[in-house]
Amino acid sequence: MNPDSSVLPALLLALAALAPPAAASEVLLVGVFGDKAAILAIDGGTPKTVKVGQKLGDITLISVDKDRATIESGGKRSVLVRGQTYSSTGGSSDHQSVTLAAGAGGHFITEGAVNGGQVRFLVDTGATMIALPASDANRLGISYHRGDVATLQTAAGPTSAYRVKFDSVRVGGIELSNVDGVVVESGLPVALLGMTFLNRVEMTRDGDRMTLTRRY
Repeated sequence: MNPDSSVLPALLLALAALAPPAAASEVLLVGVFGDKAAILAIDGGTPKTVKVGQKLGDITLISVDKDRATIESGGKRSVLVRGQTYSSTGGSSDHQSVTLAAGAGGHFITEGAVNGGQVRFLVDTGATMIALPASDANRLGISYHRGDVATLQTAAGPTSAYRVKFDSVRVGGIELSNVDGVVVESGLPVALLGMTFLNRVEMTRDGDRMTLTRRY
């Protein structure tokens, strides 16, 4: 359940921006230059360096922070982690999708949101529900102590977990409503994107790429 520390990407020195297609379908964050610029590649094109505020095609670089960058396309903002591809077809909800790239150790780490607040997820098909560390829940203002409580066994010993229902969970271009989850008080270092989200998407694996496509 614990991701290898190397999975959380180290700061890269360049920001890539993609060749300017009319409607970019895939954007890959190759690296960053501090908080000033990033290297993005679009639709597999040649990576290019883009400064914060610069616009190429329909992609605008909004901000850069350590190993991630915020982009805007079609009026919608998305957060990319280095090595992760963001893909969204737009239009019908049936076609919302996101493509993730595996990090070191084969783990899939992605930026997302719960109830509108930013969360970093580890994709975990072994987790029956979305699981948030209590630190994330507190930061997001989730009153989890009102939920049913159970005791979980972790590597650090027993801990309490509270059943909750999240108003919304978003990963890339996919946003789901009324998603069941748990908040774990201790022993969980990163939020888990579990099956209460993954059961509602189609998962396709191609080497070190995983594509999630909304089913309903």
